[in-house]
Amino acid sequence: MGSVVNAGGYFTTRFAPDPRRQLLWGSLYRYYFSRFIRPGDSVLDLGCGYGDFINAVVARRRIAVDAWAEARHHLGAEVEFHLGPIDDLGFLSNRSINFALASNVFEHVSQDVFRAALGHLRRALAVDGQLFILQPNYAYAYRRYFDDYTHVAIYSHVSLCDFLRSAGFDIVSCSPRFLPLSIKSRLPVRPFLIRLYLGSPWKPWGGQMLVRCRAVLDRS
Repeated sequence: MGSVVNAGGYFTTRFAPDPRRQLLWGSLYRYYFSRFIRPGDSVLDLGCGYGDFINAVVARRRIAVDAWAEARHHLGAEVEFHLGPIDDLGFLSNRSINFALASNVFEHVSQDVFRAALGHLRRALAVDGQLFILQPNYAYAYRRYFDDYTHVAIYSHVSLCDFLRSAGFDIVSCSPRFLPLSIKSRLPVRPFLIRLYLGSPWKPWGGQMLVRCRAVLDRS
């Protein structure tokens, strides 16, 4: 959670350790995200938290960014960790990132921070690089959206795609109801159920959207 105020407190209350999270992200990587990541790629995880996604990734270079200093202790030995807010990405070389993920991040920051982060990503993404954004969809999660006290921005699948276009990105795909809102429910977290859910055209309880986009390259 790249820019959460009082991140330490957040990680002991709202986002406390949960073994189901590692199982979820291992399954999401295996059954979905792995198809977009090649062994020779450089992968960026914005707001890495406990590192459940980036630790599961198989790639030449894995980079994790978070404002929570303790995140480094949850990352694999070969994962590069950069401590700081998600709009502090000047360390990334031009056209060096093939795959970037921001999961449950941009609803926690202002639009100015979001736009600044996107500016860095436009520069850092490779010609064939892609940005994946997974986060709550207000259109389907409005009743519980502000159960998280650190949410400061509201996006639906429509407004998020429009904002990305305004910042110089093309939308490759948008899944308005990609996943249920949270693992904090009575629903069991099992790899085979996650695989079935990902492959199903029917998405009951879907409250999180997934937007896949590419940077519009400057041809000037």
